[in-house]
Amino acid sequence: MNSRANSSRERILGTAEAMILEHGFAGTTIEDIIDKAAITKGGFFYHFEGKLALAKALVERYIEQDDAMFLELSERADALSEDPLQRLLIFLNLLTETVAGMTSVHPGCLVAAFTYETQQFNDEIRDMMQQGMLGWRAMLQERLEETLAIYTPVIEVSPSALADMFSSTLEGGILLARIYDDNEALMEQVQAYRTHLRLLFGDIRPPAVQES
Repeated sequence: MNSRANSSRERILGTAEAMILEHGFAGTTIEDIIDKAAITKGGFFYHFEGKLALAKALVERYIEQDDAMFLELSERADALSEDPLQRLLIFLNLLTETVAGMTSVHPGCLVAAFTYETQQFNDEIRDMMQQGMLGWRAMLQERLEETLAIYTPVIEVSPSALADMFSSTLEGGILLARIYDDNEALMEQVQAYRTHLRLLFGDIRPPAVQES
């Protein structure tokens, strides 16, 4: 695919994602996307056979982008510490910094948005969404298991449930950010998850009581 065609395809995907996050998949037509992206109908169908093909490409693109971001932040965290708990805490701080650097309110999670309209999609797209979530779980679970190999939590914990808590915290934070029109809400939720890990693994200790 030449650069011009690739640019046109990316413009369609970017426009479609923004419109779907705003109006929903069912509430966004191909004609809406064509008009907003300023392309011809033939230009759209050159890249996508129809709306389901577009949805598949959007899910692939979204998961790839998030995977790349998580990998970059993880590698940066790993370069700053050899301790698995500290690496995890640094990763969450770097994620908070990434959100802080956004110039607008987080637009939303495409996978979460599609989840509310699963009846609109085929099994292939639904499976892609599930595999994307399982991939994010595996990424966090691996780091949590490394931490559990060294640190004893103050209460018994399931690594997979704690990893899923990362995803639910992010999704809830994104929802709050959109409701409040302020990314600070998302940043606070990421930091709340970070504090939970610190408490769980004994990284926060009560202040010493001074003798009278």
